[in-house]
Amino acid sequence: MDGRFTRAKLDEVLRRTCVLLGLDHRDATLLRFTNNAVYSLAGDPVVVRIVGSRALRHRAGKVVLVAEHLAAHGVPAVRLFGEVNQPLRVGEHAVTVWHRVRSAGRAATPAELATLLKAVHGLPPPEGLPEWAPLDDVRARVSDAEELSEEDRRFLLQRCAFVEKQLAALEFELPISLVHGDAHPGNVIVGDDGPVLCDFDSSCVGPAEWDLIPLAVGHERFRDPPHRYAQLSRHYGFDVTAWAGFPVLRAVRELKLTTSVLPIARSHPAVREELARRLADLRDGRSRTRWFRYR
Repeated sequence: MDGRFTRAKLDEVLRRTCVLLGLDHRDATLLRFTNNAVYSLAGDPVVVRIVGSRALRHRAGKVVLVAEHLAAHGVPAVRLFGEVNQPLRVGEHAVTVWHRVRSAGRAATPAELATLLKAVHGLPPPEGLPEWAPLDDVRARVSDAEELSEEDRRFLLQRCAFVEKQLAALEFELPISLVHGDAHPGNVIVGDDGPVLCDFDSSCVGPAEWDLIPLAVGHERFRDPPHRYAQLSRHYGFDVTAWAGFPVLRAVRELKLTTSVLPIARSHPAVREELARRLADLRDGRSRTRWFRYR
């Protein structure tokens, strides 16, 4: 069956967006398509992001709020494009448009990520930013899945309920703050003027520990080199893996990592094999198996 987010449909949303803004959509490059379809325009230094889940389109407004807040406080981050009010509504789609950061040709280091996180965590959160509720996104993706068996749906919702009870009992050591929500070097672009943060879909007011979890789980699940998380924790000044609540936050992160592609599972069939692997591992309690990143 044809998915909701085929390349032809996404290209048409891109074309209509560019018409609205007086930009050239021709020869744009689709950089990635998991949570969002992210295009880089060929003729203009602009990036266009199309939200890839109907149930999570509301997050586009939050993304704009956080981007404007970081800009107002001078935190190095990607900046919104133009004077138009964002997010844009293009048909049924939510779209945000950004100035493209010219890459300096290298990846960000965990130490650079730690520096940016400390800057973010030191800010007062903007008014109207939602509180941390990470499993809400998981449930939204389950409800918006393009294809998901009833057995898998039931398992994921039961797993959410189980982990949520554990989450409610945690006592955090770091302050509640503005958190990025999906903090890893892949969400940092190193430009000519240094590293900048991007991707604010999961930003919220919550425990600072949450921003240290992605790299820690990256080592546990994806076999990332151990020095990456060690460098982050050293420069940030806190080792979340040594904290008693780490297994619970790891469980939350793994649910989010597993379900992120559910709304596009039919549109992007290349993710299905890895999705099935992760679901089987969660169901059978296999915590040491290696996962591979969705592409």
